[in-house]
Amino acid sequence: MNALDSLIVDVNDHFWTYLLIPLVVGAGLYFTIRSKAVQIRLLPEMLRVLKGKAGTAEDGGKQVSSFGAFTISAAARVGTGNIAGVATAITLGGAGAVFWMWLMAVIGAASAFVESALAQLYKVRNGETGTYRGGPAYYMQKALGKRWMGVLFAVTITVTFGFVFNAVQSNTIAAVASGSVAGGDEPWFPKLVGLGLVLLLGLVIFGGVRRIATVTQWLVPVMAVVYLLLGFAVVALNIGDVPRVFADIVGGAFGFREVAGGALGAAIQQGIRRGMFSNEAGLGSAPNAGATAEVSHPVKQGLVQSLGVFFDTLLVCSMTAFIILTTNPQLSGRQGADLTQNALTHALGGWAGHVLTLVVFMLAFSSMIGNYYYGESNIGFMTSKKWVLPSYRALVLVVVFLGALGSVSVVWNLADVFMGFMALVNILAILPLGAIAFRLLDDYVAQRRAGLDPVFTRDRMPDLRGVECWDASGAGAGVPRQAGSSGPERPDGERELAVVR
Repeated sequence: MNALDSLIVDVNDHFWTYLLIPLVVGAGLYFTIRSKAVQIRLLPEMLRVLKGKAGTAEDGGKQVSSFGAFTISAAARVGTGNIAGVATAITLGGAGAVFWMWLMAVIGAASAFVESALAQLYKVRNGETGTYRGGPAYYMQKALGKRWMGVLFAVTITVTFGFVFNAVQSNTIAAVASGSVAGGDEPWFPKLVGLGLVLLLGLVIFGGVRRIATVTQWLVPVMAVVYLLLGFAVVALNIGDVPRVFADIVGGAFGFREVAGGALGAAIQQGIRRGMFSNEAGLGSAPNAGATAEVSHPVKQGLVQSLGVFFDTLLVCSMTAFIILTTNPQLSGRQGADLTQNALTHALGGWAGHVLTLVVFMLAFSSMIGNYYYGESNIGFMTSKKWVLPSYRALVLVVVFLGALGSVSVVWNLADVFMGFMALVNILAILPLGAIAFRLLDDYVAQRRAGLDPVFTRDRMPDLRGVECWDASGAGAGVPRQAGSSGPERPDGERELAVVR
C-alpha cells in the first residue's frame, strides 16, 4: 500500500507541476485579461445580484434562488480543505503558500465566472419538477458538440465528488470526533459515526435539489460564522503577531526567508494546489450548482460563483492560516486538522477544540451534500433510467459509512489525481467557449449602463446553438411573460421592449 501511495504521489506531482498548474494559471490570466478583470471590476454587482429572488417552478414548488445555488456550491467548497487542507499547505509549503492561495483565488475567480455563466446558459429543465440542472458536461455537448467529452467529465466528477471526496469527508468527521468525544478510541465509535452520517445524509439527498438548497442555505452561514468568530478571537488575542504573520506570508512566498532551494517551489505548488482544491475555481464542480439557479441573465450566476471563490479562500482559508501562524509559527510537527485544532486549543483553551469538532462536522457534512449533488446532476446527463439515481444514492451512503471506518491516505492522493483530470478536461472546454461568456458579459454590462436589471433571451444571440432555457417568453430566466406585455417583465417590475440591442 505504501508503494502504491508513493507512486500516486510521484505521478501527481509531475502532472500538477508540468501540466496542470501552468494551464490553470494561464487560463485564469487569459480570462482575467479578456474580461477586463471582471472578478474585481464587478465586485459590488456580485453582492447586488446575490439578493435576487426565485420564482415558482412548474410543479408549484420554489425554484432555487441565486443565493441557494451559491450555498450549494459553497457547501462543497467550504469543507475540511479549509481546515485540514490549509494546514497541510502551510506544513509542506510554509507560510508563503498562503500568498499563492490568495493569488490563485483572485486569478481563478475569472475562470469561475466563465464556467458558471456557461453552465447557466446551457442548463436544461428537469421534466418532473421544472427545476434546472447543468454544468460542464452539458456545455461540452451543447456548445462544443462533444458528448463523449461530457460523458468523460460526468463520470469523473461523479466518482470524485460522489464517492472519493465523500469518503474523505466522513473519515475526517470520524477522526475529529474520536479525538474529542470520550470513548472515541473504541472500535465501535467510527461505526456509530458512520451510521449517523448515513441517516442524516439520506434524509437530505432523498429530498432532491430543493431540500439540498434549503439545508445548505442555513447550514453554510451558521458554520461560517462560528468558525470565523473563533478565528477572530484567536487573532484578537494575538494581534501583536499579525504584522509578523503578514511578513512571513509575503517573505515565504518569494523565498526571502527560505534556506532550502526547493522551498519556494513547494510554497507555489502547495498554495496553488490547495487553493484550487478549496475554492474549486476552474475545476468544473461549482458550475453544476450554479446551473440550478433561476436568474434573469446567465452573467448573474457567473458573478455569484466568483464571489464564492473569494468567500472560500480570502475569508475562510485565510482565517485558518492566521489561527495557525499567530499561535504556532513553528508548526510543532503537527499536520492537517490536528494542527488547526492544536492552535485553537492553545489560544482559547480545551473548549475550542470541542467547538472545532462541531465546526468540522458542519463543514464536512455540508460538503457531503454538495458533493452528492454534483454526482446527481451528472448522472442526469448520462442517463434518464429511473433506477440509476436511487442506486447512486445508495452507493453514496455505503461509501460514506466505509469512509468513516479506515485510513484514506491513498484515497486522498487519488482524489488529487481525479481533481486534476477534471480540471484539465474542463479548462480545455472553457478556453474556446470563453468568447461566449464575454459576449454575455458585454450584453449584461450594456443593460446595466442603460439602468436596467439585465434580462437575457436566446434571440439576443440567435447564432448560439444548444441553448434551451432562454426563450423569448423568459422561460428559464426567472421572468415569466405577462399577458398583453410587450416583452418579459423584469424582476423589478420594469418591462423591456421586445427588442433591445
